[in-house]
Amino acid sequence: MKHSIRSLVAWSHTHQGKKVVRYTLSSGITTAISFSAVAALYGFRIIPSVIWATLAGNVIGTVPAYNLNRRWTWNKRGRSSLRYELAPFLAMTTLGIAFSQLGAWWAKHEVNAHHWSHFTNTVLVAGANLVCFGIFWVLKLMVFNRIFHVKRLEEIDRHLTLEEKAAS
Repeated sequence: MKHSIRSLVAWSHTHQGKKVVRYTLSSGITTAISFSAVAALYGFRIIPSVIWATLAGNVIGTVPAYNLNRRWTWNKRGRSSLRYELAPFLAMTTLGIAFSQLGAWWAKHEVNAHHWSHFTNTVLVAGANLVCFGIFWVLKLMVFNRIFHVKRLEEIDRHLTLEEKAAS
């Protein structure tokens, strides 16, 4: 067990490990933003429709998701490429939001079929959104890694310090 933990910690200090850790933290931050937005919009009846509250909450999380992933996870600066970065990101985000709409549709059905409290309904709606986005997490990691990964491994290895090379 100790060896596995040490290996995981050592891996988290590699280039790929740092990206996965940053992607995970970025996802956690933006998921919290979307989750909070959906819960607040629906829970406070700002948007009383399950479908529209879910859509609006997820759109709110899109801007920080793009910026955090592009700048922090994949360390990209400068102008975004519409074709190679923004369009694929928006396509994947749209798929994720569409999938969350399926979860919202299910939640709407459950809300209408039962006479639960509004608080319980809000937990169900926000939870369905959370589960739907969790399903897309790994897929988005793989796709975003391709989108924002512009340097070849040989180029990265040339820039690693001796300590980083020894750890990998």
